[in-house]
Amino acid sequence: MRHLVCVTVLLCGVAFGQQAPVIAVKTGRLLDPVAQKVRTGAVVVVQDGRIKSVGDAVPPGAQVVDASGLTVSPGFIDTHTHVMLQGDPTDVEYDEQILKESLPYRALRASRAMRIALEHGFTTLRDIGNEGAGFADVDMKKAVAAGIIVGPRLFVATKALAPTGAYGLGGTSYSWQLDMPKGVEMCDGPDACRRAVRDQIAHGADWIKVYADRGYYRRPDGQIRSLPNFTQEELNAIVDQAHRTNRRVAAHSITPTGHAIALAAGVDSIEHGQVIDDATAKQMAQKKVFLSPTLTVIGYVDAPRSKTNPIWNAIAKASEESFRRALAAGVQIALGTDAGGFPWDQINQAKEFKIYVDRGMTPWQAIRSGTVVAASLLGKESELGTLAPGAYADLVGMKDDPLKDITATERVSFVMKEGVVVIPSGR
Repeated sequence: MRHLVCVTVLLCGVAFGQQAPVIAVKTGRLLDPVAQKVRTGAVVVVQDGRIKSVGDAVPPGAQVVDASGLTVSPGFIDTHTHVMLQGDPTDVEYDEQILKESLPYRALRASRAMRIALEHGFTTLRDIGNEGAGFADVDMKKAVAAGIIVGPRLFVATKALAPTGAYGLGGTSYSWQLDMPKGVEMCDGPDACRRAVRDQIAHGADWIKVYADRGYYRRPDGQIRSLPNFTQEELNAIVDQAHRTNRRVAAHSITPTGHAIALAAGVDSIEHGQVIDDATAKQMAQKKVFLSPTLTVIGYVDAPRSKTNPIWNAIAKASEESFRRALAAGVQIALGTDAGGFPWDQINQAKEFKIYVDRGMTPWQAIRSGTVVAASLLGKESELGTLAPGAYADLVGMKDDPLKDITATERVSFVMKEGVVVIPSGR
């Protein structure tokens, strides 16, 4: 007697080598962020997890998914997350996770975090540093791809890089006799930094993450600056090695101090960028360097961190004008939230869309930041954030129209990832 039963037509088709079934998703209003156009009553035809076509009719014999009461867009993309973290507004929360939680426990919490993100409509995440979790983020990526756990597809940056003494546990009261865990991989000198890049790529890193600055302070003239981490030669070596191995580089950089060395080295994205002056904005636009603003997390950590260091309140205030400056200069802004820096189950990542609109983006620009522009940052323009034939069938449905009320993105009621319905439209 057979003990393996095909539970769906799709699985049976795959099991017996038959052609996968055609799925037709009927939409009420379909948002095309590439063309910035809305189609009424469009049908998205899906096969083998990819978009086959977008038309007006249901093909004969197709399985119908009815989302006709919803406004549908490509799946959301968050370009700055930490699935191995669950909120760290102060050093205390960060240190407790690194010191008291085993890697298996952190992985279990990460699997829950990814499920939450997917149910909020985020079908793709760039996970930009696993904070002392070895290469567990690579395992999480593989588990999602293999269907072992349900979550967004991941692009991972593994350990992230910083020089000796520039990153570790947040607390300062640990004995110097102890070799405490580190949240990053530390490297010193151009050769060692090249070796670290090669090691991370060998273990499955899609991106290389560097910490360009730290130690934020205000100068006598009132300008906010920071301590640079790497020397220019070290950062140049990191970027060169990553690029020659077909990997892109993301730089954690808060102030113009970090921006200057990161941009000179040729990084591909600036992470956070809460303090951006005119010169930085102009250079980022000219070099086509992406900005991942992570404004949601700034709102979360501002108050608790300012209690011990008032500079964080100043950084939060500076971030408002910096965002507007980057937007006006034509910098490519890709939605990034720093989820994991805030609890996944307390704040919806899609809040970031509203913050962008509040700071000057149009609703179309905000939606593009989390679809088209984010896909471009990942180098996946033809596969993600688009409705083009051949793209992944990642779709998100909302009862309300985000072009009229951007907070509709926070109330997702239908999610499809690679042609598989995660949240049915009737929810």
